[in-house]
Amino acid sequence: MSQIILTQMTIPSSVATIFRADDATQAVPVANILNVFSRQTSDDADFGIQTTADPNGSQNFYIELTNRLTGTVTTTDGTLTTIATLPMGTTASVIYLSGNVQAFNASTPAGGGYSFTGAFRNTGGGGSVAVEIGVEFKDQFEELALEPSEVFLIASGNDIVLQVQGVVGLSVNWNSLITYRKQ
Repeated sequence: MSQIILTQMTIPSSVATIFRADDATQAVPVANILNVFSRQTSDDADFGIQTTADPNGSQNFYIELTNRLTGTVTTTDGTLTTIATLPMGTTASVIYLSGNVQAFNASTPAGGGYSFTGAFRNTGGGGSVAVEIGVEFKDQFEELALEPSEVFLIASGNDIVLQVQGVVGLSVNWNSLITYRKQ
């Protein structure tokens, strides 16, 4: 025979009413409900993760992967096309970045995969200019129809720009992911 033992539970006298994030914003539960979401940001946070909340004190709290940048674009010819841009900021610094790009053409069908690493520094101040350190390293995996395609990292003004080059006569869908570290 089973026995049920009832004990008196004590309810905490108070529950958290404000959740403070890393950036000093805060989320306030409504009816004891706090919405927790995940997302990514290109914000520079050395640990690669941070928490934020909506600035107006809503009940939304975010766990963010930082130092990330994604982009998508479709090309229909061999024109260089920007897929992602990473501003370097006005403080003199060095950015090391790595990433990958996927390319797909549905009509052939054909695909390609590209990975890259590179490093850039900027001169700092109001007239900061990005300077590529050496030349980026790349790996390319392409099916025959996409062999003319390419990916490039370039310095443009004070930005690091990821560009793709498609193939004349083919509609190519591109998808990129960049992660970086800044010193």
